[in-house]
Amino acid sequence: MQNKKQIKQLLASEGISLNRQLGQNFLIDGNLINKLTDSATLSKDDMVLEVGCGTGSLTQVLAQKAGKVIAVELDRALAKITRAQLAEYQNVLVINCDILKDKHTINPTVARPIKSFLRDHRGRFLLVANLPYKIATPVILNLTKGPLIADAMYVTVQKEVAERMVAKPNSKNYGPLSIFLSAAGEVRLIRRLKPSVFWPEPKVYSAMVSFIRSTKKANQIKDFTIFSEVVSLFMGHRRKMLKSCCKLAADAITGIDCWLEILRRANIDSNKRPAQLSPEDYILISNEFFALPVMKRQQ
Repeated sequence: MQNKKQIKQLLASEGISLNRQLGQNFLIDGNLINKLTDSATLSKDDMVLEVGCGTGSLTQVLAQKAGKVIAVELDRALAKITRAQLAEYQNVLVINCDILKDKHTINPTVARPIKSFLRDHRGRFLLVANLPYKIATPVILNLTKGPLIADAMYVTVQKEVAERMVAKPNSKNYGPLSIFLSAAGEVRLIRRLKPSVFWPEPKVYSAMVSFIRSTKKANQIKDFTIFSEVVSLFMGHRRKMLKSCCKLAADAITGIDCWLEILRRANIDSNKRPAQLSPEDYILISNEFFALPVMKRQQ
C-alpha cells in the first residue's frame, strides 16, 4: 500500500503531471483503503474490477484478497506504473483504456476478460474502486442494468453522487440512480470522506458507498430496457403530474395511448409526481407495459 510520498516518487520517476480533469485524486489513507476492501469481504473465488487504478495502491490490496483483478486506467503513464508495481501478481490484468465505450456501454476490451473469468469460476463479480468523479454514475448504472452485471459494488464517489445513490422518494436527490439501485438491491452509505484523505485534495467531499445486488429484487423487473425508459420518461419531467408525462414518451415506449390504463392497473395515482413514486412503483408500471401485447407495444 502506497503513501503520499511514495506516490509522488512514482509520478516523478515517470515525469507525470496529474490531470485534474480526469479526476486523478489518489486515496492515501491506508485505513480507508482497508475499510473499503474489508467491506467487500473478498475471497479467492471473486473477480474484482477496479476503475481508475492510478499507481496501483488499492490494486495491490485487491490482488492479495481476490482471485482475479481487472484494473482499468485511462492514463497510459499511470497504467505503466501499475503494471510495474504489480508485476509479481499473476492474478492482475491492467488495461489501459476508457472503461466506457459510450455512456450506455462498458468497453468490450474490459468486458471480455471479465466474462471469460466468470465462465470458469463460481465466485462473485464486484466493482471495488476509488471512482473518477466524472464517470462514476454511468459506470454504476451500466453495472446495475447489464448486460455486464456486478454482484456488488464498493466505491468512493463524490458526496453528491453518494447522496443520489442512497436517496429516498420525495427527496431532492432522488432520481434514476436511486431508483435503479434500490430496485435491484440494497445500497448503503459506509462513510463520509474529507478532502484531506486524498492527494491532491479535491475541492469536494466524498463518500464510501456499498451496493449489494438482490437477485430476488432484480428478477421482479421483467425488462430492464423498458424499466429504464419508464424511469427516464417520468423522472425527466419530475415537476409534472404522471398523466402529463405520459404524453412525452419516446423510444421503445412511444406511440402508446393507454398509459392511464397502465397506471390504473399498477394502482398508481396519475395525479402524483414522479419523485413521489417508489422504485417498486416504477417496477409495477414497467411490468404492466411489458405485459401489453407485442403488437400494441410496437405501434
